[in-house]
Amino acid sequence: MSEVILSIGIIFFLAHIAVSVFERTKIPDVLSLILLGLIIGPLLGVVKISDFGKVGSVFSAVALVVILFESGTTLNLKTLSDSIRSTMYISISTFILSVALVTVTVYFMLNLTPMSAVITGIILGGTSSAVVIPLVKALRMKGKSETILIIESAVTDVLCIVLVFSLIQAEINGSIETGKIIGSILSSLLFALVIGLIGSIAWLMVLNTVRRFPNTILSTFAFVFIVYGISEFLGFSGAIASLSFGIGLTNHERIRAFLGIKILEQRVFAVITETEKTFYKEIVFVIKTFFFLYLGISVKFGEVTTGITAILIVIFIYAARLLLTRFTVDKHVERRDASLISIMVPKGLAAAVLASIPLQQGMSGGQIIQDVVYLTVLTSIIATVMFVPLIENNKLEWFYGSIFSGFKPDTPSENTPEVKTDPDEYF
Repeated sequence: MSEVILSIGIIFFLAHIAVSVFERTKIPDVLSLILLGLIIGPLLGVVKISDFGKVGSVFSAVALVVILFESGTTLNLKTLSDSIRSTMYISISTFILSVALVTVTVYFMLNLTPMSAVITGIILGGTSSAVVIPLVKALRMKGKSETILIIESAVTDVLCIVLVFSLIQAEINGSIETGKIIGSILSSLLFALVIGLIGSIAWLMVLNTVRRFPNTILSTFAFVFIVYGISEFLGFSGAIASLSFGIGLTNHERIRAFLGIKILEQRVFAVITETEKTFYKEIVFVIKTFFFLYLGISVKFGEVTTGITAILIVIFIYAARLLLTRFTVDKHVERRDASLISIMVPKGLAAAVLASIPLQQGMSGGQIIQDVVYLTVLTSIIATVMFVPLIENNKLEWFYGSIFSGFKPDTPSENTPEVKTDPDEYF
């Protein structure tokens, strides 16, 4: 037990060092944490995924809720409305093309059945909120670009989850009900959005009263878990509900003005303080640290052919994303942000969870699906975080500069830290 406690403390400080390294070199801390998980997990066998039992899946869900909630508190409704068109264009087009590319690749490379291949394509069609959001925050991308990536990751998670379960059910029943699938997607998105916003309004109405009790700074986190649980219990997206709850907390004045309900307009609402926002960021940092470590530990290596297939999938998806970014994203986005958007297609939590469903349902090729998904998740994350320093340090300016020449030129930002090259400047 003492070794475990010691390890937790060391990992926490290593995470801080990794953040410092990122600030200087632009090599994301995510990579260091995943590699550490790989070393102590699959490679050395010090820790096994089975050691976590049910706690692992619960922790993953908690990580997703907390990361999405904190991101919602930083989003501005005006920026969201301005970027919704670009968000939908690139989200839907990337999802559809990714599904098609993955389906064809695994069908021919791994000899899966057509239905199993399509399900694999859908599992790997989205982007990971738990991976994208921490990277976006660390890179200090502009408001519109940040919003595009955050919303895309949340929406595509819903698409993946609903479609995978719908197709598996269709495989069992022997028929596909297109109308029911579309209805499930729309209801999961819209009702979850409403639940999150209503929850935020209700919470702000009672928060000042709650604050009269001692030790209540974590009460908002407790309430977002309630919102998530209610949404999931009703069959909607808890992730979207968590995100919209965070948005509602910091944009309640616009929401109240839009609703035009006099009782709400006259009511005094609580305000989320800067101290609380800082505290939320600290919680996200801790949870993010151990989530990516857990992700590295949970990777499973398959056969050589499976590994080659995973690499091909990542190459195809990233090439497609580059073209889609060029033609679907608003040209008012700066070139640096457009370059980063083009590489932000890592797979993660949703894909890893969904990968086990076909195997549990006894589908043909279930084990192969799980293996290729796990390796694609790992490969895609590594590819993303390796491209970040190359773009940030202008190593690929000759390439991305020509691809995104029609986009808005980069402007200096006071929020973007200067990359220091002189070692003496650090001492």
